[in-house]
Amino acid sequence: MNVHLKWKVTIAALALLSLAPVPGARAQAAAATAAPVKIAIINMRNAIIATAEGKQAQAQLQSQFAPRQADLQNTQKQIEDLQRKMSEGARTLSDDEKGKMQREGELLTRRLQRNNDDLNEELNAAQGEVVDGIGRKLLDVLDRYARENGFTIVLDTSAQGSPVVYGSSGSDITQDIVRLYDQAYPVKAGAAAPAAKPATPAPAKKTTP
Repeated sequence: MNVHLKWKVTIAALALLSLAPVPGARAQAAAATAAPVKIAIINMRNAIIATAEGKQAQAQLQSQFAPRQADLQNTQKQIEDLQRKMSEGARTLSDDEKGKMQREGELLTRRLQRNNDDLNEELNAAQGEVVDGIGRKLLDVLDRYARENGFTIVLDTSAQGSPVVYGSSGSDITQDIVRLYDQAYPVKAGAAAPAAKPATPAPAKKTTP
């Protein structure tokens, strides 16, 4: 028997085996048909931010990074003031004055860009720690909720490449999970008030004569 024929025989045999009745298969299929798949959706990103712990963490981050954001805004204003002076004095300023202002603007721009990059890196790292910490505990709450309520599948609508294109409000369990999370992990009394996510600093602008 050549190799090609042997493979054909093997494939044919497997096909026959797949058609052969398996003891209890019909009963299992009937049971599967009788138990419909129960699916829910959740926006994990929104859930993390909506928890009392998430709001508290955002308020703390805003307070922590506010001075550095103010410093960036001050540097940005200095650059804009220089640009305005150079524009207004385009015909009256000497070449030496223009050169000095140009160098000062370039120095401020480099400082702004460097500090802006550093702040964004540290802010993203701090927010990542918050999301990871709350996310792990949120998954525990979600797992318990899904098992207790008979959900077979829970889809995250905030995940990149999420397959969900439509979900009824009745299938969205985001608020339920947030409520259960806050019950399981209450924040301490007297914690900082909730605040919005810190704004990302504006990119540095180049000075122009």
